[in-house]
Order: sequence, then structure tokens, then C-alpha cells
Amino acid sequence: MYPRIAILTLLSALLALGGCERDREEALDPATQKTEYAEDRVSIYAPYRLETGLDHLTDNQRDMLLILMEIGDIMDDLFWVQAWGDREALMARIDNEAVRRFAEINYGPWDRLGGGRPFVPEVGERPRGANYYPRDMSREEFQAADLQGKDSLYTMIRRDETGRLVTIPYSEYFAGELQRAAQLMREAAELAEYDGFRDYLLARAEAFETDEYYPSDVAWMTMRDNDIEFVVGPIETYEDRLFGNKAAFEAFVLIRDREWSERLQRFADYLPDLQAGLPVPPEYRQESPGTDADLGAYDAIYYSGDANAGAKTIAINLPNDERVQQEQGTRRLQIRNAMQAKFDKIVVPIADTLIVPDQREHVIFDAFFGNVMFHEVAHGLGLNFTLDGETTVRQALQEHAAALEEAKADILGLHMITELLMDGRLDDASLQDYYVTFMASIFRSTRFGADSAHGRANMIAFNTFEEMGAFERDEESGLYRVNFEAMRDAVTALAQDILMIQGDGDYRRADELIAALGRIGPTLEGDLQRLEEAGIPVDVIFEQGPEVAGLH
Repeated sequence: MYPRIAILTLLSALLALGGCERDREEALDPATQKTEYAEDRVSIYAPYRLETGLDHLTDNQRDMLLILMEIGDIMDDLFWVQAWGDREALMARIDNEAVRRFAEINYGPWDRLGGGRPFVPEVGERPRGANYYPRDMSREEFQAADLQGKDSLYTMIRRDETGRLVTIPYSEYFAGELQRAAQLMREAAELAEYDGFRDYLLARAEAFETDEYYPSDVAWMTMRDNDIEFVVGPIETYEDRLFGNKAAFEAFVLIRDREWSERLQRFADYLPDLQAGLPVPPEYRQESPGTDADLGAYDAIYYSGDANAGAKTIAINLPNDERVQQEQGTRRLQIRNAMQAKFDKIVVPIADTLIVPDQREHVIFDAFFGNVMFHEVAHGLGLNFTLDGETTVRQALQEHAAALEEAKADILGLHMITELLMDGRLDDASLQDYYVTFMASIFRSTRFGADSAHGRANMIAFNTFEEMGAFERDEESGLYRVNFEAMRDAVTALAQDILMIQGDGDYRRADELIAALGRIGPTLEGDLQRLEEAGIPVDVIFEQGPEVAGLH
């Protein structure tokens, strides 16, 4: 045994060291603190090269890919304006290379996976309306304003010379850039070897100039056989955390994997049965999902704009237009190489750190792929319009719509997997594989934080599972064990709650649910800290472009 005096001396030394560390931190000026924070946070992204085989493409197709990437560069510039404003002015304020790199990853001076924390001096808090609205505009002022098109997906809100709010269509606000993008789209269309792809490119070019995206969304739904996939335009509304109204510019350049796509397509035929079997009263499943749905697997070679900001998208479910969804359904694109990157670099190390050893064998890529795929399938189920038939769910739930929709997709996807397994129509993995892999992936997405719709969605699932005993956490080891029967009950209960909130268009209940469950408790926060201390990446950052893809 150590003498008591030695123990007291040791404790005093440790306390003194802790005090010195605190004194050092307090002595640092705010700019230095922010610089050191950004330098440390850059490492949360694991690099991954976006490449795949292109030998089967023709010379015209390879030339087209270069044009599509150039259009993507334009989308990147436009998203910078929407998310922050003047990119060059921001970069001119930063003389540290690591901080500049972190700003590029985040498309601005706020840490997207760190609760929106600012890491550049004197930029203030991240505005909930991004740069879509004037910084000094309140919710009340916007709601009281009588402005045509103020709720449109495709308008910027600004002040005129008298200070009054005005709407400016994207095609006018970004006229030069969108006209250039339209010109390039038409050049790409001349190289298209598939009529459906040519029609889509021409329709999207017109949409850039008119803000009428419905015809090009319809045209995109017909694209099934081409080897190249191009998702481009103002699409998702996650960036608008004030009202969830404004669409952000982005682009994906993808290469179809025909063999995997054929394996997936059979699941599209199950959509009507899955809609009819939702665990809610009939009026909450009265809409019929489009029967022309498409499931496909792709490798990505280029991301830009909203798709490339912070956490990277690994699957796509589009179009978002409720009219197209009711008429034709949606297309679900699974981005396999990006998915594999996250599974290998993030999900497996998380399972090795937080899941009990005897359940780690259930964390497999096929289950991860399936969970992501059925998440996208689930976006097409439930209701697009509230029960009154006059209001979309997005309009009714406003800024909560995105988080509730992602939570629905997460939990309803798992519900569908359970039902298909019980019916013998799914055999790629076991129920245990899907559940344990889902649990490991919750920790992955929860690390995106409360600023992310996907992060809040996973918090809702985690807290529901905890309340209903879907997992146990060993206090001594800090490891989690999935309780399969309890998880199945929790999945059904949460799916029912979310579907009914959406159908009712109940903003108050959505607000209450997110306030109660869309949070990280102290135990989970400590476990996420363990992942950080273990050096497990939070997400990936892509090395991409013509050279990486093998284009010259």
C-alpha cells in the first residue's frame, strides 16, 4: 500500500495538472481556440477514393462524364451561396490550411457534425434559415408577409430597398450560373446514347431556366437502362432548418451496377403489399404507392453541393415532388461504394467498441445494405398528404418534417424487413443480422448531431428502444446487447406513432416527440465520446474528380 501522504501528493499533482490545462485553455484567445478545434476536427473524416470500372463505357459516355462533373462544380458553387454566402470572402479570412480544409468540408464556418459550432472568429451562430432568408428576419415576419411564392422550393427571400421582404426565383437570382449549367446539359444531351437520358437532360436544362422541375422529374422516372446516372438540381430541403421550404443545389454522378440492380428490382413489386400492411388504421395508409418504382445499385464517382456537405449521402429516394410520387412512385438509388466505405471504416469499428462480442458476428454488409435500401423504400410508404387531402406532410410539419420523415424511413424500413423475413421473401441475412447491424449504425448516425435530420431521427429510435427495452447496456463494460423481441415491438410502436403524426399533420405532437426523444442523454454522450477517443471516424471525405475516376 502507498503511504497516505504519497496519495495526497499524487492527487495534488494531478489536480494541479488539470488546473494548468484549464488555465491554458482559458488563456487562449477565442481565435486560437477555434483554430485548434478545427485542426482537431478535420480528422473525423476518413478519406475514400471514388472510383469504379469505366472500361465498358463508350468514348461519348466518357466525354459526357467530364461535362456532368463540370455541371456539378456549378452546383457546388450555388450551394456555397445558399449555405453561407461569399465563399472567397470567407476563405480570405482564414490563413490556416487545416481550418480552410474544414471550411470546405462544411461549406461554411460551422461544424455540421458538431452541432453547428462556429470555428471561424466572429461569424456568429449558424442561422437556421442558412442564407435563404435575411439574417435579421424572424419567423413571425415571414409568416405574416403576403408574398407570392414565399413557400416555394425555388425562391430566395431578400429585402428590397425599403426593407420589405421579397421573393426572387432561383432562375433569376442564380441566372448566370444556371444558364451556363443549362448550356452544358444540352451539350451532354448531344452525347447521350439512350433516348430517355437525352430527354431528361434537356428537360432539366429547361428547368434551370424556368424553375419548373416537374417535367424533368417525370422524365427522370423513365431512366432505367442507361449506364450513367446524373442526379442534379435543387433537391433536398435539409439545409433550411427554419421552415424546411428551400431546396439545395447538389449533384451525383453515378455508374450503374447492372447485376446488383437486377437483384434489387424484385423488391419494388412488394410496395403495394407493404403499404397495405402498415401498422396503422386504414385511413393512414389510404394512398397507393406508385407501381412504377425503381430500385438500383450504383457506384459513385462524383458528389457536389448539398450531397457533399458534412455527412455523405449513401442512398437516394427521388423525386420529392408528391405529385410524381403518387403518379409513378420514386426511384431508389443505392450508392454501393460509398456504403461500403462507411461500413468498413465506421460501422465495424463501432460494433467492435460498443456491441457485446457474441453479437458482433451479426454486423454484416448485406444487412447494412438492406437497412439502407429499405430506409429508401420506406420513404415511398405512408402518406404524402395529410388526412384532409389538402396539405402535404412537409407543409404541415414545417421544420420538423425532415427529421420525422427520416425517423419514419429508419423505423419503417426495419418493420418491412421484419415482415418480409417472416413471409420468407427476404433471405440475404437473418433478423438478428438486420437488428444488430441497425443498432451499430444508430451510433454512427447519432454522431451527426442534433443539427442533422438523420442524427435526430436516430436519437428518436435510440431513445424509443431504450424506453421499451430493445437493448441492454452492461454498466461495467459499457457494451450493448440487442433484445430481439423487444426491438420488434418497439419498431412497430414507433412506426405507428410517426405515421399517425404525419397523417394528422400534427405540428404540436411532432414538436413534442422531437423535444422528448430527439436528444442525446448523458450515457449515450459518454459512449459516443468513447468512439471519438478510439479514433473512429464520424464520416468519410471523398477524393474525386476526372483524374481519380480515370478520365482525361
